Amino acid sequence: MPYQVTIQPSGHQFIVQDDETILEAALREGFALPYGCRNGACGACKGKVLNGQLDYGAYSANALKEEEKVQGRALFCRAKPLSDLTIEAKEIGAAKDIVVKTLPCRVEKLEKLADDVMLVKIKLPSNERLQFLAGQYIDFQLKDGRARSYSLANPPHDDALLELHIRHVPGGLFTDQVFSSLKERDILRLKGPLGSFFIREDSDKPMIFIAGGTGFAPIKGMLEHAFAAHMDREMVLYWGVRSLKDLYMAGLPQQWQAEHPNFTFIPVLSNPEPGDAWQGRTGFVHEAVLADFADLSGFQVYACGAPVMVDSARDSFVKTRQLPEDEFFADSFVYAADAETVSAA
Repeated sequence: MPYQVTIQPSGHQFIVQDDETILEAALREGFALPYGCRNGACGACKGKVLNGQLDYGAYSANALKEEEKVQGRALFCRAKPLSDLTIEAKEIGAAKDIVVKTLPCRVEKLEKLADDVMLVKIKLPSNERLQFLAGQYIDFQLKDGRARSYSLANPPHDDALLELHIRHVPGGLFTDQVFSSLKERDILRLKGPLGSFFIREDSDKPMIFIAGGTGFAPIKGMLEHAFAAHMDREMVLYWGVRSLKDLYMAGLPQQWQAEHPNFTFIPVLSNPEPGDAWQGRTGFVHEAVLADFADLSGFQVYACGAPVMVDSARDSFVKTRQLPEDEFFADSFVYAADAETVSAA
């Protein structure tokens, strides 16, 4: 039967279903407890049970010693409640609380979402998981010592595979490989999580998300996290692309809009093709926000895309719409000399 778990010292509460571990339920409800391997081998998720009974599950004796169990310790990635519980655990509230790892990974899935956008799903070794905040990114470590950065498109509670949306930049050192020779089961090396682009959950302000092209990737993860955490803040997503074919996952935000009354999706095309028969918004995506909001003083804005879009949004929102500078959060694409994106998505 389901049981209630209370986290101390925060006082946060969540329900653990019959088939869930304490960690799985906490992540599903948006509470970021620390973890590493998620299979009882590393001890990173270890915390204290203050009250209640639990099934410790299967785990490595090196990760949880018998004397620690006597002291009330448990591995929350394996333990399941047998009654209502009160636990003591440190909740992760910022990127600085998360360990950055360098790990091998395997390409699990490749799928073209558009002519120039590839969905890449990667799998870590069975004894590893990557803890991250929704919106952060990873670096692929290339053989020549260079790195290429891509935002994580999946939310933290759904981390069995890491999801990336990679746009093809012709002549790009890494993306040419992704679109021509990369195969499922190929081995890569990553470093992460990195970046400070994530939802500030200590605020109750409504949020405006602005995505340019594959800047949708981290925002997808952020929104899926927000929905899983039952955030009741008003959320609007403006997704700006050139033409209809570039809205490579349009059905997903449309589904979110149907399912969540506090979410609105506004696609914006800068150069629709005649065959698109487009009846929606056109122009630059940040200008659509300017047209819709006369005063942004009570909002937070999260923007991801090309530097010109991010910079234009920041400048115009702060100067003409009273957005506080410290309420604008962004991840800009940066381009290397070989014309390849090296930061974010």
